[in-house]
Amino acid sequence: MKRYILPVFFTAMATAVLTVTLLVGAGAYAVGSCFIDLALKRGSGGDPMAPPVVFKSAIEGSGRKIESARRPEYPAEEWRLRSFDGLVLQGTHFQPAEESHRWVVLVHGYGLEQDYTWQFADRYLKHGYQVLTPDMRASGKSEGKYLTMGALESRDIENWVKEIKKRDPAAKILLHGVSMGAATVMLASARQPDGVVAAIEDSGYSDLYDLFGTELERLVGVSLRPILELSDFICRQRAGFSFAEASPIEAVGNIHLPILFIHSDVDKLVAYDMMEDLYAVCPATGKEQYTVHGFPHGVAYQDKNYFSTVFAFADRWTAS
Repeated sequence: MKRYILPVFFTAMATAVLTVTLLVGAGAYAVGSCFIDLALKRGSGGDPMAPPVVFKSAIEGSGRKIESARRPEYPAEEWRLRSFDGLVLQGTHFQPAEESHRWVVLVHGYGLEQDYTWQFADRYLKHGYQVLTPDMRASGKSEGKYLTMGALESRDIENWVKEIKKRDPAAKILLHGVSMGAATVMLASARQPDGVVAAIEDSGYSDLYDLFGTELERLVGVSLRPILELSDFICRQRAGFSFAEASPIEAVGNIHLPILFIHSDVDKLVAYDMMEDLYAVCPATGKEQYTVHGFPHGVAYQDKNYFSTVFAFADRWTAS
């Protein structure tokens, strides 16, 4: 009988270890899956068109108050575009008082939609720019189930640029994005779309893994970074992109067109040193940086010198 005791014992132990491992694995998968849906899946509070559940918490944590802007009082037309993967995307083209070949594409941030860029649009229109304000995929009137933090949105921006060039072959196009929109702009700029002459990234993150890790820790009170590895796998399966694909630090080394980096020194959502890292890696000879002081995430435009800095940069590269 004794010779059977050890095999039975080790079999029982192996079964117990395997069971615990499976339970832990299942729990980790459930947490990772839940995080991806809460952070990226469109719809909350019973409204399928609402931003992801995490949006409100992220904004409150940043200290920012979200206020949409009034629609610019300029002639406008609605544009539609079909994305590379079949989504119908929508945007608005605003026409300045005088004909111009200077264009800007304004790219909104996480959980928002195009009307949150209209305070920028109004300033650009007064300055003589043609303005396009798209709703990113899974935002506003555009189709889509998951936000992709710039990974697939950047490909959509490239298609919007192609649409502008088709309508105005002489267009000189500036890309200007805030937060997730800034990440989108950087990822698109790294592929150097024809017609884009310069870019402005405002409050963009460098590494999505680090951003999600920090936000997840803030939400639950403890570090769950090991869960992010599994979340990345789930994200690829469910939303169609990896964290690395949405991390501009992986792409900014390929940006050679002029780019202006803007960030607040007290940003609680996207750390200031992320901008410093991006600026250091970018090889563009026409790169510049501007630091605003004392403003929450995403509202650097309230700085009194914001638009004078923006237009001093933009006009240099879009001039005829």
